[in-house]
Amino acid sequence: MAKLHFKYGAMNSGKSTALINAAYNYEERGLKVAVVKPSVDTKGSKMIVARAGLERKVDALITPKMNLRDTIRKISDKKGGLNCVLVDEAQFLQPEQIDQLFEVAKFDEISVIAYGLRADFRRLMFPGSKRLLELADHIEKLPTMCRCGSQAEFNTRMVNGVFVFDGNQVAIDGEGSVTYDSLCGSCYLTELAKANS
Repeated sequence: MAKLHFKYGAMNSGKSTALINAAYNYEERGLKVAVVKPSVDTKGSKMIVARAGLERKVDALITPKMNLRDTIRKISDKKGGLNCVLVDEAQFLQPEQIDQLFEVAKFDEISVIAYGLRADFRRLMFPGSKRLLELADHIEKLPTMCRCGSQAEFNTRMVNGVFVFDGNQVAIDGEGSVTYDSLCGSCYLTELAKANS
């Protein structure tokens, strides 16, 4: 039976690279994949762009009101079937869209691998990620390193190179003066204390 997988990690843990590699591996074996991402992720427009320079065109940009299962069915009809759906930036999906991905796996028997962040720069869980943690058959953490050498757990937002800990949950990396880094718990708390002093 097909499964819903959630592969999460802090910023810079190689999620998009892993997705692009997974798509390549499926297709190398003659299997059919659909690659989708939420439309709120404007980085790369209709492309998934990995830090290592890899890119992959998406089959669909998912808007918040879109029925994801219906969209995947249309892609499947166009491609003559699907073996796997790969989702980038899954944290930006609505909880009901995660339910639809679960239905794709369980009713349509198409494996779904969703990649995304667990929590935002304020250490608050994204609604899409929360639902994935509730429903996923398989959950895997993709590790990355903090600047101190410890494993990074938390995302941090910087505006003009200065750490910020307030603001909207969503601000796309590289747009305007917004950038992100990933830190371990100790380094995160150190930067939070500096910002609050």
